[in-house]
Amino acid sequence: MAVDPRQVLAGLLTVSMFAMVGNMIKRDHFDSIEVSLQDVSGVPVDVFKAEEKSITHALRLSEGHRKKRNQELKPCWNRPVSKDVEQSRGYITFSLRSGPEYHVLQVTDAVVIARYLGATLVLPDIRGRKLGQQRNFREMYDAGKFIHSLSGVVNVADQLPAEVAAQMPSLVRVPHGVSEDFITQNIKPIFQTSHYLRLASYFTSVDWRRREKRNGDLDSTACLAMFGSLELKQGIAEAADGVVDRLRTLSRNIGSRFIAIDLRSDALEKRGCKESDGRSKACYGARETAEFLRRIGFNGDNPIYVTQTRWDESLDPLREFFPRSYTKDDLMPAEKKGELVSSGSEVERALDLLVCAQSDVFVPAISGLFYGNVAGRRIASGRPEMVVPSRGPPFSARASDFVSSYVSRKNHVAYSCYC
Repeated sequence: MAVDPRQVLAGLLTVSMFAMVGNMIKRDHFDSIEVSLQDVSGVPVDVFKAEEKSITHALRLSEGHRKKRNQELKPCWNRPVSKDVEQSRGYITFSLRSGPEYHVLQVTDAVVIARYLGATLVLPDIRGRKLGQQRNFREMYDAGKFIHSLSGVVNVADQLPAEVAAQMPSLVRVPHGVSEDFITQNIKPIFQTSHYLRLASYFTSVDWRRREKRNGDLDSTACLAMFGSLELKQGIAEAADGVVDRLRTLSRNIGSRFIAIDLRSDALEKRGCKESDGRSKACYGARETAEFLRRIGFNGDNPIYVTQTRWDESLDPLREFFPRSYTKDDLMPAEKKGELVSSGSEVERALDLLVCAQSDVFVPAISGLFYGNVAGRRIASGRPEMVVPSRGPPFSARASDFVSSYVSRKNHVAYSCYC
């Protein structure tokens, strides 16, 4: 039977049209920047189509280009004007909870509130995810750096004076991203009465989008607190740098670049990581992530860092595609493992944050707050190379189709502080 070429052409165009519509719907669904924390793992990952470029042109930047880019990235804010912070009007205490991806947000809110009220901020303790887990701030973070960075902006004390500690603080619940209006209406009146507050942060959602300028002094204070105050203590930072150095040396020896993937078997088992509908997913497993990376141009030579603490059989499909795939347990010296890898999830996730922030390319196979934190660190340090997995068909496999929308749209709060 004869076939009319026009019918064949029409059929092909129809299929192509439906594929294009499907991809458009998928990207719109994925392009969600506000992260709901009722179930953080269940937030669809964002995807945004940038200009058409090959994987080599989109992501393979030379060291010279990277250095130039870092030099060009400047703070868009001025350091807050110094005040006589020694004349404290009262004290504010708080705790860091729920892991390092939350810590910087809790610190930012506390510093902004202390700045506005003219209060002394007491170094927080760190509460673990399990009941009763508690550690000193100095066990995880560089207290000297924290205090020095806020000098003249907010007075920071190691502990409360004995006469204040003997009193009962006024407990104030604080939403993340606290505004000047909220402080004025809900916190300031209580502080003027008691002069001793304990902040309890709560997170209904985290909006990572670029913010409009409001109060210049508080905006600058927030930028300083978020990007210039909280650093891990030396031993943890050096361990992360050691992992990065090993991966970078390996990648240089084979003429490649190393990739960091946030991929954890425990997170993949959670309800929020199951398929959200017929078009999109919130999380991607080892095989899907590996197939995605191969589809957009990476080959088996690329060294890969996986945030899973120890290798799990669920990751085996990744190693089939990328045999140079490693966990922190594979890469850290034995004497460091006992101290850091086995010391609790907070320290392990902090190590992951640093490694993912310094990798040549970052791939968030799991959506959520960790991704937003890493994106902020990478943007601030001039490392925008981030690609977000998708189940898109092979004919749309351009790396630039999957560049993080935080970068392609410059729609991350880091762009409010750096430009």
